[in-house]
Amino acid sequence: MSGVLEGFTVIFIVIALGYLLARLGVLGPHGQFVLSRLVFYVATPSLLFVTLATSDLSVILSPILVVAGVTALAVGAIYFVVAKFVLKRDVPEATIGGLASSYVNAANLGIPIAVFVLGDANFVAPLLLFQIMVYSPLALTILDLSTMGKKASIRNIVVTPFKNPIVLAGAAGLLLSVLGIELPEALMQPFDLVGGAAVPGALLAFGLSLYGTRVLEKGSSPRRDVVIASTLKMILQPLLGFLMALAMGLEGHELFAITVISALPTAQNVFVFAHRYNRGVVLARDTAFVTTLVSIPVIALVTALLA
Repeated sequence: MSGVLEGFTVIFIVIALGYLLARLGVLGPHGQFVLSRLVFYVATPSLLFVTLATSDLSVILSPILVVAGVTALAVGAIYFVVAKFVLKRDVPEATIGGLASSYVNAANLGIPIAVFVLGDANFVAPLLLFQIMVYSPLALTILDLSTMGKKASIRNIVVTPFKNPIVLAGAAGLLLSVLGIELPEALMQPFDLVGGAAVPGALLAFGLSLYGTRVLEKGSSPRRDVVIASTLKMILQPLLGFLMALAMGLEGHELFAITVISALPTAQNVFVFAHRYNRGVVLARDTAFVTTLVSIPVIALVTALLA
């Protein structure tokens, strides 16, 4: 339980710092906009490049990769269908909501939780790989096609992902890892240095967004969408992860690890994506906030039952 609290304490302090910066006006009226774009176009691609380029594929290609991929896609698809055909949301908003209901906070919260609770940061590596190389390209391609007036032709579907810096950086890092190529330290250090700004940058941007607004405020927040996304994220996804792991014959610490990872809250990256396309921003912000709070007792309960 102490590991859970320690991981969340770090997150809340950095978010609070972002809120304080906004309150004091330190970054000016466009601070959130500039910081979000810096995280999206520079810091996150650098972090993903370094992470994958230096990863051990034997550790990444584990049952957690299968469980993480199937459960995330299933939960995201459920939200998308409900949002599109029941709530009558447009494709970009349904896509952001699908991410908010299933895109796990694997980096800035998953890593400390994996270290403090699971005892090994490598447990989140398969999840990072799936979200970087499969989920992000899929979602960002849908957002590109649905917000920029592009026709969903075969050419656009194939080409669009490779115009996205996050996808390109992830693909480049994975290629180096597969080929066993190690770049000189002098070339890797700049990416490592800039990538170090991705996690705090996303958290600070999230904190900046909270100033002057109220989470779940009536009239400005899509409350039904947030409730559905939060419920799917914090109840259905960990339950599916647990059941799928059982079906695959996993037990003990692996079963515990998969369930905890599935119970992680919505990643702040979803807010960064929403801000980049200017669609579903409040939905992403409110869902990330709600699931981060709710995940504390959920992960504590999973720990008590399965640890």
